[in-house]
Amino acid sequence: MLALSFFYWAIGYVKFRHFMRLYIVLAMYLIKNGNFERAHEVMHFMLRNFGEIGMLKEAIDMVFEMQNQGLILNAQSMNSIVSVANEMGHVDMAEKVFGEMCDRGVCPDSFCFESMVVAYCRMGRVVEADRWLSAMLERGFLVDNATCTLITSVFCENGSVNRALRVFEKLIELGLAPNVINYTCLINGLCKKGIIKHAFELLEEMVREGLKPNVFTHTVLIDGLCKKGWMDKAFRLFLKLVKSDNYKPNVHTYTAMIAGYCKQEKMNRAEMLLSRMQEQELVPNANTYTALIDGYCKVGNFDAAYEFLCVMDEKVLAPTVFTYNAVIDGLCKKGWVQEAYKMLKKGMQGGISPDLVTYTILISQSCKLADNKQAFSLYGKMVKTGISPDMYTYTTLIAALCRQKKMKESEKLFDEAVILGLIPTKETCTSMICGYCRDKSVAMAKKYFQRMGEYGCVPDSLTYGALISGLCKESKLDEARELYNTMIDKGIPPCEVTRLTVAYEYCKNNEPTIAMHLLDRLEKKLWIRTVSTLVRKLCSEKNVDVAALFFHKLLDKQQSADRVTLAAFMSACYESNNYDLVSSMNERITKDFGESMAQ
Repeated sequence: MLALSFFYWAIGYVKFRHFMRLYIVLAMYLIKNGNFERAHEVMHFMLRNFGEIGMLKEAIDMVFEMQNQGLILNAQSMNSIVSVANEMGHVDMAEKVFGEMCDRGVCPDSFCFESMVVAYCRMGRVVEADRWLSAMLERGFLVDNATCTLITSVFCENGSVNRALRVFEKLIELGLAPNVINYTCLINGLCKKGIIKHAFELLEEMVREGLKPNVFTHTVLIDGLCKKGWMDKAFRLFLKLVKSDNYKPNVHTYTAMIAGYCKQEKMNRAEMLLSRMQEQELVPNANTYTALIDGYCKVGNFDAAYEFLCVMDEKVLAPTVFTYNAVIDGLCKKGWVQEAYKMLKKGMQGGISPDLVTYTILISQSCKLADNKQAFSLYGKMVKTGISPDMYTYTTLIAALCRQKKMKESEKLFDEAVILGLIPTKETCTSMICGYCRDKSVAMAKKYFQRMGEYGCVPDSLTYGALISGLCKESKLDEARELYNTMIDKGIPPCEVTRLTVAYEYCKNNEPTIAMHLLDRLEKKLWIRTVSTLVRKLCSEKNVDVAALFFHKLLDKQQSADRVTLAAFMSACYESNNYDLVSSMNERITKDFGESMAQ
């Protein structure tokens, strides 16, 4: 058709491509002649070309106007608008058009739903992607293998591994035949989450389905095992790959093994694998050397770490920010802060930009040195350069402020993190609770303790211990006892300080019977250790009558006398002129354990 030929020729030139009337006239001509398929094609070109110059909305409005001219809107029209809008990053506009088209009686097809799912996945907006995927699956629509891989990888990267598994199972149920890449993607997600057992179960399922795992499948499993510290299992799988006739370990496989050994500070094995790798004519990459540098920094061998930095320079392998982070972290842990900053300066001169990890390492070190001014200066620089702090960074700063009882500032930071959408961790909440207890504001500490459930945090013995200690300091012993019993009921063993604090406070309050009942809930070994310490503490304060009660119980349970505790008890009795207690205790020890115990 001459008109179409002219149209295709004209839109090849920029001066005609963005001339709206060109599209309208041709589309109306095609509609008049009943050639709706070609008319939709013209509209698609219009959408794409006007989207290039930021006039997508005007082009969409024109498509709807063409409906008034006789163009029948259908799934093809919807797909054109939605796909172009999504490609250009206007996903919200695409969603709006989807709704409007449905209102106009257009039935979306599988392609349209898939386009929305893919767009949200590429933007990392998992909640929206999940919503569209659910709507798609409810209609019985199926995605292809490539989209399945994208969905599962994005879900896994965003921490929604369980959802990724459910989606995968649903897609298989609807008829998807998963391939090796689909399985490997999910196995990788499980390994990164540390769910190794399930990853191997998925591997077995994959093999049952007649699919052969490739080197990438084995590598992600090896990497997962190494990150868990299960090096023996990782090495067995590595050897299986070495002996395989089909696949051999690649650079990434060797690097995973080397990194695993470096984390365990087994540098000889790591170096042995490096030599083996080079024998196989595999070229180590920046990640390989970074793992070795990190390992040597961890063991404090900075000469070897700097040697590998020189090797990277010789091989024209630019150290990455991860390389510098490894060295800076090692130097900070050694207390060589000035050297760490020199290394940072060197990296920046080489074109490296500090990342979140770099700043967090330096902030953490400043907090350890109680240099809050420097810590907040680094925090300010980080934010100024456009790096958003994560919850770990906030927790580090909050903990530093709490240690100094600066609770207003720590609360402000806590609230700031929550407003930014970050979820406080168990460590964050525990820092706040400890801080308020130190500041004698137990009511506020209790408030944060109660809020932990909102953030999905489960208190541990440190959390319980901090709050119990705070309650004891404010003489709220009944609340402390209730909390103590709660933690034991939940299977959380109280630490020695918590056990001793509660028991001692009740003894000090002349309620040793309650103290005994609380300690009786402990297993024998912990009970003996706690009671021995309690007896010595009571003796140091000359509270020998109560100390005697616990010492007798200790002899009943232990059936032997701890010489240190016995000496402390006897000394306290003599110093308080309580010779009757000395006499009765000597008599019991001589009778029950023999004379040597009383000496």
